[in-house]
Amino acid sequence: MEFLEGMLQKDKDNFGRVCNRLLGTCFLCKGNQNTRGDYYFVLKYRKEFKEYLGVLGYRLEINEEYGVIQLTSPRGYNRMNLKLYDSIVLLILRILYDEKKRELSAIEEVIVNLGDIQDKFLSLKIRDKIIDKTTMRNALSLFRRYQIVELLDKDMGDEESRVLIYDSILMAVRVEDIKAAYEKLETYRKGKNTNDEETDEDEAD
Repeated sequence: MEFLEGMLQKDKDNFGRVCNRLLGTCFLCKGNQNTRGDYYFVLKYRKEFKEYLGVLGYRLEINEEYGVIQLTSPRGYNRMNLKLYDSIVLLILRILYDEKKRELSAIEEVIVNLGDIQDKFLSLKIRDKIIDKTTMRNALSLFRRYQIVELLDKDMGDEESRVLIYDSILMAVRVEDIKAAYEKLETYRKGKNTNDEETDEDEAD
């Protein structure tokens, strides 16, 4: 690949590894200690990454204000169909992020607990009981894989278990006004018999 000429062999190896990571996780977050180095590596070689990933049909979006890099697909490659409760949890995380961020300084991490998620779920009156432990674990594990959250505690049955929400939530759920997220959740409340295999268009590729 001509555009990699002049790059050190170590960087060429890292280039392939980081491309594969992006294809698998969609996001790189500066706030994630495990991927911060990869985030800065992409910034260093942004032109090369954009060119290579563009050939594959993907678009690299870099938001240095958020400290987030996202891989999207204008052609709809690898679009994920979220289950209903995954969609609901994702939107609740976006709402909680917005609420918590207003209370924090710009540099503070946004951390909620499972009780916060369940309380928000009940307040929306989508169902009459809380989200069960397995469904919650599966949803949060999925979003952890895509670097939207980090699970700081393992017990999904403890309402005090903490969840770190990365700034990538702002790109995963793009709403100009948080009211839009509430409106979408309202459609779920009205359609309580909705099939659990729904496609959610807010989730990034």
